[in-house]
Amino acid sequence: MIRPKIPTMPQPTVPVATPATVMEPTAVTPAKPSTPAPPAPARPTIQLTPGTVLALVGGGTAVVLVVGAVLVSTLLAVTVTATSVAVCAVVLRSLLTRR
Repeated sequence: MIRPKIPTMPQPTVPVATPATVMEPTAVTPAKPSTPAPPAPARPTIQLTPGTVLALVGGGTAVVLVVGAVLVSTLLAVTVTATSVAVCAVVLRSLLTRR
């Protein structure tokens, strides 16, 4: 059979000595307070003009009407489909009982 060849990691022949690290404590000096950053400019306020309000109301109304029309048409499609399936079931039942 085919056996996978597993590579072996050769061990070093000479012992490797790790150098000792010496940790020396350092003095902590407090940072000098820098000058405060200038405040960010205030965000501009939105000013609604009568034309803007009218556009927002018109856009919202259009969205509501479109979503409503889609929902009503979906409901109508489900109703028509259910009615046609019911009519087919009644016709098939009447055909099968006559035989």
